[in-house]
Amino acid sequence: MLILGIETSCDETGVALYDSERGLLADALFSQTDMHADYGGVVPELASRDHVQKLLPLCDEVLDRAVCTRSDITGIAYTAGPGLVGALMVGGSVAHALGLALDIPVLGVHHMEGHLLAPMLEDNPPGFPFVALLVSGGHTQLVKVSGIGEYELLGESVDDAAGEAFDKAAKMLGLDYPGGPRVAALAEQGREGVYRFPRPMTDRPGLEFSFSGLKTYTLNTVTAEQAADNWTEQTRADIALAFESAVVDTLVIKCRRALEAADCDRLVMAGGVSANRRLRAALETMAGKQGASVFYARPEFCTDNGAMIAYAGCQRLLAGQRDGDRIVAKPRWPMDTLPGLADECLDGLAP
Repeated sequence: MLILGIETSCDETGVALYDSERGLLADALFSQTDMHADYGGVVPELASRDHVQKLLPLCDEVLDRAVCTRSDITGIAYTAGPGLVGALMVGGSVAHALGLALDIPVLGVHHMEGHLLAPMLEDNPPGFPFVALLVSGGHTQLVKVSGIGEYELLGESVDDAAGEAFDKAAKMLGLDYPGGPRVAALAEQGREGVYRFPRPMTDRPGLEFSFSGLKTYTLNTVTAEQAADNWTEQTRADIALAFESAVVDTLVIKCRRALEAADCDRLVMAGGVSANRRLRAALETMAGKQGASVFYARPEFCTDNGAMIAYAGCQRLLAGQRDGDRIVAKPRWPMDTLPGLADECLDGLAP
């Protein structure tokens, strides 16, 4: 099958072509970061309107790169959720319109399943089972994956996701949106040991996360240093490093526990925060000590993209799953409600 993948869950318009026999043929991405930076975060209405403008030109660009035409496409996968409902509707509307015009099957895909399966696009993909750390602006979860659609939630954040915490810490430090990469860049200039931030929920058993207290600790540190007239570029860098180190250490500790609890020796890291170099290095060190292996997608496939949606959709379309006549858009959608590949599904991926 030749699958057109469409990703419009938030502020990136992603399109890709994936062939079930030849692999990924082409992909293209347009990021709205510059537009939303003026507002300090994503404006849903602006995001939806920009998807409308960019989506079809990106589809044509990907087809040109792959030397294909629309008539060559045999299936379409689009992000059905979670995400911003207006943005999801844009992708779903285009997918269903093209599917109807071309008389081919269409399927709404779970955004986080796309992230989880993104490492499958690499030359050395992980085998099942594995433990997945899904870490992004909206999610921080540990999941045991026995197969596509066979997911057991091991733990998740009880408040903010790690990526969201990065963005809010960036605002405290006077950094622009998106905050995660900017905090990481500033942390490179930081000095080890100047500040020691707490590692939340690591002093108790379990696999849950919490980053709200860490945000408060960061804010209190920033406020104290500003009041003491010690607000220098070096101070900002030291705080950035202390914050990043606290998040990384927390994620690593929980991943080690998850591997032990699941009796597994493969760890998959996915989502936008998985591009963080300090986190990658720390997880590889931990895994080496545990006799485990770490897998992750190339940096451009860590953030939202069409390739991951095309791949995930291809697996389910090959299994016969497809949408009914209506567009599926689910702003909130627990991943552990997804059907397995053998389960019949005629109306999106609703259970």
